Amino acid sequence: MQPSSVSAQTPEATSLFGKPLVSAPPTGETKARLEADLAKAQADFDRDPSSADAAIWLGRRLAYLGRFRDAIDVYTRGIAKHPNEVRLYRHRGHRYITVRKFDQGVADLRKASQLVAGKPDAIEPDGAPNKAGIPRSTLQSNIWYHLGLAQYLKGDFRAALASYQEGMKVSRVNDDMLVATSDWLYMTLRRLKRDDEAKRVLEPIKEQMDILENGAYHARLLMYKGLRTPESVLNLNTADDVQIATQGYGVGNWYLVNGDKVKAKEIFDRVVAGKAWPAFGYIAAEADLKRGI
Repeated sequence: MQPSSVSAQTPEATSLFGKPLVSAPPTGETKARLEADLAKAQADFDRDPSSADAAIWLGRRLAYLGRFRDAIDVYTRGIAKHPNEVRLYRHRGHRYITVRKFDQGVADLRKASQLVAGKPDAIEPDGAPNKAGIPRSTLQSNIWYHLGLAQYLKGDFRAALASYQEGMKVSRVNDDMLVATSDWLYMTLRRLKRDDEAKRVLEPIKEQMDILENGAYHARLLMYKGLRTPESVLNLNTADDVQIATQGYGVGNWYLVNGDKVKAKEIFDRVVAGKAWPAFGYIAAEADLKRGI
């Protein structure tokens, strides 16, 4: 496998409505940086193909360039060599979600959760660092976060609830992970009409928190709590595709669980009309529209 970019016309996935999904190639300095990172990861892998670390970073660098199918292939070959390497299942499960293969994602992430059972958690190194350069997420919080997400996207809200409740046990390590897990836990509880429990999820959420990278989740939680308006969280007139995908699902879902299906569908339709199809909010909007909210 060479680190050169693939054709922009090659679909990486198929939407839940059967539409081919093509990655948008990066440009300028971002393109140069990501391709240099991939070249280094490829060289490290070529130097030691038996290294699980090298396989993980090669897969991650491919995915950052939108080459999700290649990343999944790298992880799959890595798992054949390292069948008990939890990180390979965690990252492949994540990318199965990206390409809309939710069942495979659930299987991988469930396997990962079994492999870490009873073991200490650890901070995951960042491949795309925040502005402070301080890694915030952990291996176990990421496993439960993505497992809950895959189950949520399948419409299996009870299974998602169990996963997010487990995830909350390892998400209090910092405010970034707390708000990420709390957001999906809140939305899951609202879908299950367990509104009192959902309200309790919001109790630790304050306007001033130590947020380095998950400001979007924090803003949505403040909206759920009544401290922000939906319009202040998502301005459809000024937001770009990524912002609409990131915030659109939370805002649309807030309207949905509060009984305004028309407004929810309007926002979800706007989300999936954009190009940010790898974003979790985009995938979730797609899944809800497919189910016929």
